[in-house]
Amino acid sequence: MGTPDFAVPALDALVAAGHDIVAAYSQPPRPGGRRGRALVPSPVHQRAEALGIPVRTPTSLRGAAEQEAFAALGADVAVVAAYGLILPQPILDAPRHGCLNIHGSLLPRWRGAAPIHRAVLAGDVETGVGIMQMEAGLDTGPVRLEGRTAIGGKTTGELSAELAAMGAALMVTVLADLDAYPPVAQPEEEVTYAAKVAKEELRVAFDREAAAVERQLRAFNPPGAWIDVSGERIRLLAADAVEPSSGDTTEPGTVIDERLTIACALGAIRPTLVQRAGRGVMPVDELLRGFAIPIGTQL
Repeated sequence: MGTPDFAVPALDALVAAGHDIVAAYSQPPRPGGRRGRALVPSPVHQRAEALGIPVRTPTSLRGAAEQEAFAALGADVAVVAAYGLILPQPILDAPRHGCLNIHGSLLPRWRGAAPIHRAVLAGDVETGVGIMQMEAGLDTGPVRLEGRTAIGGKTTGELSAELAAMGAALMVTVLADLDAYPPVAQPEEEVTYAAKVAKEELRVAFDREAAAVERQLRAFNPPGAWIDVSGERIRLLAADAVEPSSGDTTEPGTVIDERLTIACALGAIRPTLVQRAGRGVMPVDELLRGFAIPIGTQL
């Protein structure tokens, strides 16, 4: 049960390990492609079809008919990874060993919709992925096995790919011997929540120290945090934080040199990778050769 790219490695790993996948559940196809006219199946949907696995795409699992159809599969276990639909109790109870979720954080830190984004944005030193026995609460279930990785300078996109592969491997390990990895309850005193990313968070805010702005760019890549230049949105996909100059009192958001270095509340950032609307990703010097952003421009 999964929808985006994050869930595909788990599906592949389960097949490679020899498990019999009785069905793949994914969110319904969404408008996409050119001008959003065609309905595009999710990455999991596409991969499952390529593997010859039956695909189901209900809009909800709350109805009795969908719950009965799910129970009729007679599954031993449901593997869930970024599915995007709430699993009611009858769904959680249907498989013999319940539902196991691949969650992209070190629970109980960052329960919720956007754990990888929030870990990067908060400046966490490390993050990870856990195999959680699902229950009715929001990511409250006990954890059977987890893996860890340093965040360093990684983007959300880079971490997502790493954690997806790590979670797939951990899931195969747990399924090979469930008794060897009993569920361990999460410590409730360490809970934090990873709210869904809001559109307004994607606009770069320079009224903070440069290190926080640089984390914002990595946290929201993809889809890409942006600035407005003369009415055009330009995505800033990577940047270096620059130490503040002695006595620097430049207004945050001001372009301070010909390299598109931008003042922050403390220090500055120097973008290295950018993207104009409808264009490919490019180094900042390539952008500036055809798109002037003068010193003193307020962003």
